[in-house]
Amino acid sequence: MNTLKKIGIILLVLFIGVMLFLYYGTYSEGSRAGIIMKVSKRGAIVKTWEGQMNLQTFGAIKDPNNIISETFTFSIEKGNDELMEKLNKAALSGQRVNLKYIERYIIVFWRGDTKVFATDVEFQANPDEAKPEDQDNFPLRN
Repeated sequence: MNTLKKIGIILLVLFIGVMLFLYYGTYSEGSRAGIIMKVSKRGAIVKTWEGQMNLQTFGAIKDPNNIISETFTFSIEKGNDELMEKLNKAALSGQRVNLKYIERYIIVFWRGDTKVFATDVEFQANPDEAKPEDQDNFPLRN
């Protein structure tokens, strides 16, 4: 019986360790550029902040009839009020931003609807309004 207790305790500790790793571990991190389309508080019982960003071409295709777009969905962790204000400002302004994010291993309903969590947002300069000395910083210009 003593051996069964030891095995049970070891399995319990391993289970807790794996669950903590999946909950707090970061699978990847990066950044995406685009226009914030929506930031909203969602949920029936547990409210979470969710956002959507439209990823457009970086100027490679100038034809207005041929815009490649994709929607990037993300969540915002609770307690990050400064980031929420920046994201709301970005959504209202329609300005292109650089969204930094981390990706977790699992989705937990009280944390958000996605595995991707925004960590910071930076406003980008509009390439069409850039100063001549900054033109080298924008790739694929016509």
